[in-house]
Amino acid sequence: MGDAEQRERGPARGMVEELPLEHLKEAGQDLLEAVVSRTVGSITDAVSDLTGRLTRVADNGGSGLSAALTGAKELAEGTSPLKAALSAGIGGAKDKAERAVGSGGSGNVKVVNIVEECDVGLPLRVAYNQWTTFEDYPGFTRKVEKVEQESEEKVHWRARIFFSHRDWESTIVEQVPDERIVWKSTGAKGYVDGAVTFHELAPTMTRILLVLEYHPQGFFEKTANLWRAQGRRVRSDFKHIKRHMMTRTILDQDEAEGWRGEIRDEEVVRTHEEGLDEEQNRDGTARDEDELDDAPGDDSDLDEGDSDEGDAASDDSDSDRSDSDEGEQRATARRKTAGSSRSK
Repeated sequence: MGDAEQRERGPARGMVEELPLEHLKEAGQDLLEAVVSRTVGSITDAVSDLTGRLTRVADNGGSGLSAALTGAKELAEGTSPLKAALSAGIGGAKDKAERAVGSGGSGNVKVVNIVEECDVGLPLRVAYNQWTTFEDYPGFTRKVEKVEQESEEKVHWRARIFFSHRDWESTIVEQVPDERIVWKSTGAKGYVDGAVTFHELAPTMTRILLVLEYHPQGFFEKTANLWRAQGRRVRSDFKHIKRHMMTRTILDQDEAEGWRGEIRDEEVVRTHEEGLDEEQNRDGTARDEDELDDAPGDDSDLDEGDSDEGDAASDDSDSDRSDSDEGEQRATARRKTAGSSRSK
């Protein structure tokens, strides 16, 4: 039985061994790779087509969809998932920043408006004088590093912004003592135009109103608008100025020697010395008027009173003389009458 089976299987086994199995195996692998490649190609084409259509929609819709499609396209092209996700995130952030600050070259830059106010327990003159001591600002603010008063109307500023520095120059357009200061600025990385006004609420209470218009320049300054960094910096330094006034200036009010000149249309129309002289003359005139108002009476009134009394006394003496004359005349008439009677 065993020999018979071996004789029957012998020829079949030989035929199988003679078949080109290795070639068939290679051909099968090639066919499988071709099928897989064609399937992947079809999927890639479909994804690319869908990506193109959705990208056109995203251009009219929002940055989030555009960023997601960017990542999907890179993923379909064989990029690693992590790299595709990072690319999508960066693209979305860039689009958001461009919308926030305005697209490049369009000139449509958002201006930051900042309005702050505070009340300080100081007389109006003292609060104004302390505000105008610009070169002292680095000593009691956080961000201002250096201030140079180049002239009465030109001030150069240098401030620290995170790990970098910014310089700009301010030109005072109008300055009226104890009332207001208006300025404009220029700077490579942005500039600030603004005004500050001073309002007397009471003899020892002053309100300071600050209005700023910040024009950012550069990508870093523009993207800072996303979290309103400029407003927070101004608010912080404004609080430091108020703290300095209420803890230092209030104790040494006479030491706050501000600039008492006047500027109109960017030109000095009254110097500091002229302003002081005019104020001293005005104060002296006001004191003289107060003293006159407080006096009990005028010398002219006294003179008039004396003259009236003199007139009254002269009138009395005249009346006395007239009375005496009348008496003498009556006595003379009686004597004449008596003499005539005796002669008879």
